[in-house]
Amino acid sequence: MEKELDAPSRKRSGMEKKMLYQAGLVLEGGGMKGVYTSGVLDFFMDKGISFAKNYGVSAGACTLCSYLSGQRGRGYAVTVDYLEDKNYCSLYSLLTTGDLFNVKTCYHKIPEELNPYDFDAFHRNPAKGYAVVTNIQTGLAEYMPLRDMRKDIVAVQASASLPLVSRNVQIGDGLYLDGGLADSIPLLHSVADGNKKNVVVMTKEEGYRRKPSAHLGLIKLRYARYPKVYELMKNRHIEYNRTLDYLYAQVKNGTAFLIQPRHKSDVGRIEKNKNKLRALYEEGYEEAAACYDAMLAYLEK
Repeated sequence: MEKELDAPSRKRSGMEKKMLYQAGLVLEGGGMKGVYTSGVLDFFMDKGISFAKNYGVSAGACTLCSYLSGQRGRGYAVTVDYLEDKNYCSLYSLLTTGDLFNVKTCYHKIPEELNPYDFDAFHRNPAKGYAVVTNIQTGLAEYMPLRDMRKDIVAVQASASLPLVSRNVQIGDGLYLDGGLADSIPLLHSVADGNKKNVVVMTKEEGYRRKPSAHLGLIKLRYARYPKVYELMKNRHIEYNRTLDYLYAQVKNGTAFLIQPRHKSDVGRIEKNKNKLRALYEEGYEEAAACYDAMLAYLEK
């Protein structure tokens, strides 16, 4: 669905050669700020750029789905088209189902009926995708392969299940929540997975540093049976900032390429203002366009 997308994000010649780069693509989460990533990925699709291995965290996992199926504009549309529906993202959904983002609507009704997912195109894509999830029993990140989106959509759901406003997601014998708890920017995992080059898309702006959580008391109470969640949240800012230091060092020495907002956005994690969301989407598209030549030089070096 591209009904709301217009210039400059619709500008494309259709003549670009499709290229699968032997590199990793790492997509940070960030709630509704993920529309920035949707803009970046739509630009990639316009230019025929894809990556051999793709890792999505939370909102990054959600936007990754439409990228892997080649459905330009769908990631943005899924974010903004249902904001007024109480069965999409609302207090009503939280109180009646236990999930702020309604599971039935987000992971079944939308991809199966309202904005159909192209399962066949996903299956034909040689690129590999992974949803980063946090096992709340072990406290460890897991990187679940996306092989069959009809079945593996539950991994995307788990990756995007925010603490306190989502039910725990059971997959096999494990219980899972937001992948960002254990690995917000899985660059180290991508490197360990054999990717010598990595493009990282962040939703946090230049200069951002994570601060300690203000909800530790609620976390400790809500997840008393799963103390690893509290430990992760207590130390999350430390681990996140340590990952940032590693990322920036990799960018500086030319072994990673970073795309991120240049300025802080006023888009909230749970944002209802379509104009703000549209502006952030366009920012992502334009930022990707601005660094396109530099990114190609990095990937082709």
